[in-house]
Amino acid sequence: MPIYHLMGDVPRKRHIVFRRPDGGLYAEELMGHEGFTGTASLLYHIHPPTTVKAARRVRTITWEADDDTSLRHRHFRTARAATGGSAILDRIPLLFNADIGMLYVEPDAAEEPLYRNSQADEVVYVAEGGGELHSVFGVLPVKPGDYVVIHRNITHQWRFDRAQGTPKLLVMESRGHIRFPRRYLNDMGQLLEGAPYSERDIRRPTALEPHDERGEFPILVKQYDALNELVLDHHPFDVVGWDGYFYPWAFNIHDFEPIVGRIHQPPPVHQTFQGDGFVICSFCPRPYDFDPQAIPAPYNHSNVDSDEVLFYASSEFMSRKGIEYGSITHHPDGLPHGPHPGRAEASIGATHTDELAVMMDSFRPLRVAKAAEAFEDLEYHRSWVDQQHEQFNPPTS
Repeated sequence: MPIYHLMGDVPRKRHIVFRRPDGGLYAEELMGHEGFTGTASLLYHIHPPTTVKAARRVRTITWEADDDTSLRHRHFRTARAATGGSAILDRIPLLFNADIGMLYVEPDAAEEPLYRNSQADEVVYVAEGGGELHSVFGVLPVKPGDYVVIHRNITHQWRFDRAQGTPKLLVMESRGHIRFPRRYLNDMGQLLEGAPYSERDIRRPTALEPHDERGEFPILVKQYDALNELVLDHHPFDVVGWDGYFYPWAFNIHDFEPIVGRIHQPPPVHQTFQGDGFVICSFCPRPYDFDPQAIPAPYNHSNVDSDEVLFYASSEFMSRKGIEYGSITHHPDGLPHGPHPGRAEASIGATHTDELAVMMDSFRPLRVAKAAEAFEDLEYHRSWVDQQHEQFNPPTS
């Protein structure tokens, strides 16, 4: 995360004496990726973060792939998925490969566990619901439309405000580091003036609430495709201060500034985040192309080295029929896709769109998870044929 941030109390220099009120030393912890060369933060704990009283393996996590590997477009209706449980323990896998996994959950648990994912960065899109994300870095308020980025190994706990309704969460687990697209940055790492958002749009933890509590505190840790339980002898949120570039943060999809043109702009203008082997894009309300002859609907295209996945965060999407709020479509490498019959013609002369969608393009083939079969629209791949009778007749002069 290329924005320096400091919270709480830290000493004048790194790695020098910094004492607690009782005279003992605060315990330093350097947390970052790529060894000592990537982004990192230095945290100061009341108690050493290494004091583990017990450790056990809880269960293996297996994302089982669909046996049907026939090549076709697919559509999943999350409105029909099972609901309830924990935001951590009851995620439904949808699509995955070695780089990225996409999961969905509508949790209703009274309390979420202390948790850290030590094998993946997480991007959690909050379609509905809100509350706070508590972590060793402090408190981060969360609201609908947020992308919440939780880098690997950050111990955190979701605390949802049930007055805001049941959360609907789209979770993307990335083996690589989530970051700003390189083309949005200057050589110093600052977001360019032409980027679709700025540093002011990035929300960081707002409060640090150190817990000086002793006892037994279980933490669930995902590592090596398994859940493990570590029991600390103190509360993990005992950080009195930290500084650096590595921490959880949020960006709201409504703060994305769409780039529009006289003629249709391709999907890369909607890119929001970059990962290893994939990108995440945001399709937001925006004016349409303004040339009188422009066709705002996208042209048919074959991405010969990527799979395209769209989560429809509203029921409106200019190029699709038969989708609904919460739909997820998967258009795999090897098949052309484009607007449904009649949608290109209908888009001519339209001035704007109110669509809202999250797109993930993977550069290696995705497997469909067997768990997603329960709410699949099995006829979606025929929708371009079955809607031919709805074609618009070109206007006559």
